[in-house]
Amino acid sequence: MQDRIVITGMGTVNPLGLSVSESWANVIAGKSGVGPITLFDSRAAKLHVHIAAEVKNFKPENYMDAREARRRDRFEQFAVTASKEAIERSGLQVTEANAGRIGVIISSAIGGLHSLQEAILTNYTEGPRKVSPFLIPMLMANGGAGMTAIEFGIKGPCFSVASACASGAYGIGTALMMLRTGMIDAAVTGAAETTITTTGVAAFDRVGAMSRKNDDYSMTPQPFDKNRDGLVMGEGAAVIVLERESDAKKRGANILAELAGYGATADAFHVTAPHEHGAGGAAAIRMALESARANVDEVGYINAHGTGTALNDQAETRAIKTALGDLAYKVPISSTKSMTGHMMGATGALEVLFCVQAIREGILPPTIHYETPDPECDLDYIPNKAREAKVSLALSNAFGFGGHNAVLAIRKYT
Repeated sequence: MQDRIVITGMGTVNPLGLSVSESWANVIAGKSGVGPITLFDSRAAKLHVHIAAEVKNFKPENYMDAREARRRDRFEQFAVTASKEAIERSGLQVTEANAGRIGVIISSAIGGLHSLQEAILTNYTEGPRKVSPFLIPMLMANGGAGMTAIEFGIKGPCFSVASACASGAYGIGTALMMLRTGMIDAAVTGAAETTITTTGVAAFDRVGAMSRKNDDYSMTPQPFDKNRDGLVMGEGAAVIVLERESDAKKRGANILAELAGYGATADAFHVTAPHEHGAGGAAAIRMALESARANVDEVGYINAHGTGTALNDQAETRAIKTALGDLAYKVPISSTKSMTGHMMGATGALEVLFCVQAIREGILPPTIHYETPDPECDLDYIPNKAREAKVSLALSNAFGFGGHNAVLAIRKYT
């Protein structure tokens, strides 16, 4: 029998908190992380969007050497911080004997956009000699993985997966496969993203994806609601530690849950729009269940991609119906992006953490800001208040531009 792959540690930095416990308390309370942009002056930049879900009260020097922090992009700071919590909580000890058997797969859709944008402006206004000599390691998308490996002395496979907003889920799924094949014995895996810059906000707004409820942001984003007007950009990181069950038990680790399955597909339809019938998403859900050797009637909760855009929410609803059939109407679903905002490549990783916590605590996060049902989105989206429920198997959906679909299945560990 194949050794199960289990989760032994989790860590995060996101708009709802600087740890797993703080984030979980706020997501269950239905707290919104959305507020005015403070990282730059959005009005002076003449943007149409002035709100985002920023990480609050983050001081990198509290988590790493201050000099090193200055040489790292914000997304790399988040990656290392989340990894630190995950590794410490897992109790995994990195030694000379096992360092080469541990992998680091920390993904990012974009990489160091803060550093890249700043360097372009510096080069234009002050000349190339004023560009930071640390720019390349600060902007590269694999920087979060590389900095984490350096920080903890991990010498196994180390890389980043770039699959737009599905990057974190793809990276975790890749780690699962590497563990199953015996290529590695443990993995530090997740994603980090910090796209709240003038360029990032302008670009997503130009494709019509962002909410512009600047003056009254108390009810945005609104996933699955009839009056949804787009996503709110978020930022942050989430990381988990994966191991084979036998290894985790041998060292007496506290096993949090089983990462049971993974499915990934491509829509091959449109570069920014999902397939209107959600065909690719449905196929990924079915693939994840098959990978987990689970039946559709075992699904007790779905953490939806649920961006709050008109096209995504409708297509995802159809995908769930196609994959689960009539059972889709009985499965509780929520979009925690209603609280965290859309952390791009990192959100799929964070939502795995929420699935683990939902299974362990017996409570499901709500979809806040839900007021007006949409006839095209007619499933149970756990509106506004958390709900107690026993869950043995949860799914985490992550879909991205380019038609990327990734679904992870998380099972209660018994």
